[in-house]
Amino acid sequence: MTSTTTYWMEHAWLDTYVEPGVAVDVSDGRITAVRKGVDTPEAGALALRGLTLPGLSNAHSHAFHRALRGAVQVGSGTFWTWREVMYGVASRLTPDSYYALARAVYAEMALAGITSVGEFHYVHHAPGGTPYADPNAMGAALIAAAEDAGIRLTLLDTAYLSSGFGAPPNSHQLRFSDGTAQRWAERVSGLADSALVRHGAAIHSVRAVPAAELATVARWAQDRGAPLHVHLSEQTAENDACQAAHGCTPTQLLADHGVLGPGTTGVHNTHLTDADIKLLGTSGTGTCMCPTTERDLADGIGPAVALQRAGSPLSLGSDSHAVIDLFEEARAMELNERLRTRTRGHWTAAALLRAASADGHAALGWAGAGVIEPGALADFTTIALDTVRTAGPVPILGAETAVFAATGADVRHTVVGGRHVVRDGTHASVPDTAHALSASIAALHG
Repeated sequence: MTSTTTYWMEHAWLDTYVEPGVAVDVSDGRITAVRKGVDTPEAGALALRGLTLPGLSNAHSHAFHRALRGAVQVGSGTFWTWREVMYGVASRLTPDSYYALARAVYAEMALAGITSVGEFHYVHHAPGGTPYADPNAMGAALIAAAEDAGIRLTLLDTAYLSSGFGAPPNSHQLRFSDGTAQRWAERVSGLADSALVRHGAAIHSVRAVPAAELATVARWAQDRGAPLHVHLSEQTAENDACQAAHGCTPTQLLADHGVLGPGTTGVHNTHLTDADIKLLGTSGTGTCMCPTTERDLADGIGPAVALQRAGSPLSLGSDSHAVIDLFEEARAMELNERLRTRTRGHWTAAALLRAASADGHAALGWAGAGVIEPGALADFTTIALDTVRTAGPVPILGAETAVFAATGADVRHTVVGGRHVVRDGTHASVPDTAHALSASIAALHG
C-alpha cells in the first residue's frame, strides 16, 4: 500500500493567484490532491509557513564555474579573458573533485528553492583528452552529486569539437572533445535516465561544433525526444566569425542544419537580428536568459520581450553562478528591460514566476512540473514572509512579494518528489553547505 504525505501550506501560489490554507497530498512523488480552505495543519501534516511556490528550475548551469565566484570579478577584462581563468579551473577537475563541488553547488541551489537544474556539461575526459576508463565518469559524478543533493538533473551532455569554426581544439579544450559528433553520440548513448535524472544534448556553440556536425547532435536529441540546448549569439565576436565563415548569422546556420524547433533552447540569444528573432519564434525554439551572468560578463541585454512575442518560450538560468538565485534572475529580466526601454511592466510577476518554474522545467524535459495541482510532480519551495525583505502585506493576490522582494536567502523549505530536501533553511543531506562549498573550491584552487 502506497503511503501519503500531506503538506499544509500557509499560502500557496496556484498558477494565477495566492490561496491561503492549502493542504497538498503527495504519493509516489506526485501530487494526488490539492485541498483549499484548510485553515490549520491537519494531524500528521508537515507545515510550510510562508508562501509556497512551485519548485524553481535553473535551466542553465555550469557547476564548476561556482569555483570562480569572487575571483573573476577582480579588475576589468572581457568575456574572453574570463574564459582563460575558467579554463584553468576546468583543467584541475577530476571525477572526485567534480562530485564534491557539484554536490555542494546543487545543495546551494536547493537552499535557493531550485528543484531541477540543466547542467550544460562539457568537461568529459582527462586533461589532454584521454578518456577515463568509464568514458562518462565526469557525467556520472554530476549525476551522483545531484542525486545526493536531492534535486532533479537534466544532464545536457555537450558536443564541443573545435576551438572555432573547424579549427582543432586548443590545449584546454582537448578534454572537452570526443573528436567527432558521431563519437560524441556513441559515448552519450550509454547514459540512462532515473527518477531524478534525465539526459539531453547540447551544442556548445556554432564556434565549437562544425556546421557539418550539427545535424548529428540534433538528430540524436530529436530521435529520443530529449531536450537540446545551445549557446547562441552570446558575443558579437561569435556573430562576426560566423558571418565570415558561413555568410550568415549563427541562428540561420542552426536553422539550415535542422537544430531549431520546440525541443531546442537557445541560451542567451543576446545579439540577434530581426530575422533571427523570427526564426526562433516561428520554430518554437526556447530562450534561456541568464541575466546575472550576462551582466557580470558585460554581454548585453537580450531581446527577451521580442523573442517571447515571436513565439519563443522563456526560461532562466544562473549559468556561471556569479549568483545562484532564480528570484534575482526573474526580476533582473524585467528590470533590465526597464533600463533599456525606460518603461515598466514588460512582464507580470506571474509570467516571470512561470519562466522560473514551469517553463524552465519544460525546457529541461520535466513534464508536469512547475505547478501545484493534482498529477504534477511534488516539487515546491516555501519563502518566509517575515524577513526584512518580505515583511509587509500578506500576498493575497499575486506573486509580487516573491519575484520583486524575495531572494534565495528567504527560502525555508524545498520539497522534491515529495521529499523534504530543505527544512527550516537547512539542507537535509548537506547540512553545512557553506563548508562543503569552501572545501571543494579550495581543493581546486590548490
